[in-house]
Amino acid sequence: MTDAPEAVSEVVGLVSELIRFDTSNTGELATTKGEADCARWVAAQLEEVGYETEYVESGAPGRGNVVTRLRGADPSRGALLIHGHLDVVPAEAADWSVHPFSGAVEGGYVWGRGAIDMKNMIGMMIAVARQLKRSGVVPPRDLVFAFVADEEAGGKYGCGWLVENRPDLFEGVTEAIGEVGGFSLTVPHRDGGDKRLYLIETAEKGMRWMRLTARGRAGHGSFVHDDNAVTTLAGAVDRLGRHQFPIVLTDTVAQFLAAVGEETGHSFDPDSPDLDGVVAKLGPIGRIVGATLRDSANPTMLNAGYKANVIPGSAEAVVDCRILPGHAAEFEAAVDELIGPNVTREWITDLPAYETSFDGDLVDAMNASLLTVDPDARIVPYMLSGGTDAKHFARLGIRCFGFIPLRLPPELDFAALFHGVDERVPVESLTFGTEVLNHFLLHC
Repeated sequence: MTDAPEAVSEVVGLVSELIRFDTSNTGELATTKGEADCARWVAAQLEEVGYETEYVESGAPGRGNVVTRLRGADPSRGALLIHGHLDVVPAEAADWSVHPFSGAVEGGYVWGRGAIDMKNMIGMMIAVARQLKRSGVVPPRDLVFAFVADEEAGGKYGCGWLVENRPDLFEGVTEAIGEVGGFSLTVPHRDGGDKRLYLIETAEKGMRWMRLTARGRAGHGSFVHDDNAVTTLAGAVDRLGRHQFPIVLTDTVAQFLAAVGEETGHSFDPDSPDLDGVVAKLGPIGRIVGATLRDSANPTMLNAGYKANVIPGSAEAVVDCRILPGHAAEFEAAVDELIGPNVTREWITDLPAYETSFDGDLVDAMNASLLTVDPDARIVPYMLSGGTDAKHFARLGIRCFGFIPLRLPPELDFAALFHGVDERVPVESLTFGTEVLNHFLLHC
């Protein structure tokens, strides 16, 4: 018998309805759909059961955010922030089995863009918030629910703007939960059978986008040139893109590998010459974990010239850099050596890495809530190779965790669903997560 019957009964419908709002974020204001309609719908669901909400458009028309607070029993305790983003990456309907904004419920899944990233959590947040209000239950501490815009483009018009311009909305908040963590990873147990590990995000790599610029002598394409900006830039991009940065095990990654080793009996020796290969054996999640073993710099954009027979005076490239916590200085030194003296660099996006320890009362509450619904659960910390809104909230001194509880089928390639075709979330995972989230918020 569930402790949150109304929340469990309505969460699938809420997620389906959320997906029907096309909140595609292209990264450009002119072509981004905007989150306003979805944000106002969220506010209406909360106001229907008695919440007072605040709707905020952050720096640009249509970039809607909604924040509400449920007062807790102990005002002396720091508040807990539960946050999620309303925007999604674009989707090409022709590539999908169902329309990406249909919110179809078929074959035991809710389908559509945002089903995993992250309207699943938005639906669970709304369902549990409504359950708490309807039941009149007072949580142990203040709960702040934030539904924000623009995470998929770095948060400039979402929580980044709110943190800078409306920090009052998060007054008293000391801890937060959001994406990407709390999902299950099924591994073979050393003594036979399987073990479900639930990965709690306690760290994420820094996201820094870098522009490289090379300058040379412009001229006619028919002449011989020894100062060609395109050639100089191409060499720098090639060296950088092919470089493999050294393995650096952070505390979070070391704890994750140790826990998986305990359960599976496999050795994840940090001194192994093939640690990448061993991690790859974890299956699809190995792509995420493997990306947290080292820094990375992936060239993604090139721009030079305007005519086939004209040597341009400059050439540019954009590189997506992901940097481990505490490793920025070493990374920059390596980049400078690789690109050489004739190429300049500048950061066009700079969201620092984040890491917190895997301990404390909030971690204990996560563990207890999962064990209540899945007695075979074990929580382990892990690092996300991407970035989330936690990077912004951490600027307010908030301790952030990734915790969206989902018990997943072992065969589901969860990592591939992020930004992927046929994104979908199991119905049973949503009801499971709603029960866990309800228990967690009543005991946090």
